[in-house]
Amino acid sequence: MNKPTLTLIKIGGNIVDHPDALSRFLNDFHQIEGEKILVHGGGKIASELSKTMGIEPVMIDGRRVTDSETLKIVTMVYGGLINKQITAQLQTLNTNAIGISGVDGKIILAHKRNHPSIDFGYVGDIEKVDAQKIKSLIQAGFVPIFAPLTIDNKGQILNTNADTIASSLAIALSEAFQVHFYYCFEKKGLLKDINDDNSSVPHIQIGNIQSLIDDKTIVAGMIPKVHNIEMAILKGVHQVRLCHASDIFHIIQENKALGTLFTA
Repeated sequence: MNKPTLTLIKIGGNIVDHPDALSRFLNDFHQIEGEKILVHGGGKIASELSKTMGIEPVMIDGRRVTDSETLKIVTMVYGGLINKQITAQLQTLNTNAIGISGVDGKIILAHKRNHPSIDFGYVGDIEKVDAQKIKSLIQAGFVPIFAPLTIDNKGQILNTNADTIASSLAIALSEAFQVHFYYCFEKKGLLKDINDDNSSVPHIQIGNIQSLIDDKTIVAGMIPKVHNIEMAILKGVHQVRLCHASDIFHIIQENKALGTLFTA
């Protein structure tokens, strides 16, 4: 039996931070037909709010160190302000969005990161996704909008990387759906030349990822993103595309080959 198609999109903070870009993206997202999920990152709002409260944000390798005070801020901003603004905008477009996080219904169970040399604080690494609860929401006619928060078995909220949440959701839901997974950000895909926005690599087979890391085509913050993509495909996700947020409608609704397609 053929699986139904599910479109899963992750948007980064670079979209969340710019109201006009976010509105354009949400208008495109609304027009995407069929069952869909949106995962959003946090953007700069949490850092800006931290500074106004006298808490200097601490980042290590692009990852936020989350002490108890920072956790309060990211919970308010990610799970509250950003999530509900996106949900409200989609509702005005008649997309039946429901704003949730991994905390709600214990949909995404995680544990506090145990790093050998760095204490990241209340940062979560994912253990399990309850795909059945998400499937039930979708079957009830909702479009889930996920904030990057998870929960542990003791009820502790954990700040969790949105790319990893998106990849974990895609993997968990691939048993019930043919998942088409899109990472939307501010570039037109994986670029051969970081200074040339039109130099995107059209197609990458995951077996070639390590050679692209070795030759510096994939560098810095793109490395963990691509490893998330690789894991998703290895664990059953149909396809993953890395693309500019403004291209998503053309890719999905008009079948244009924009961005970088990753396949097995």
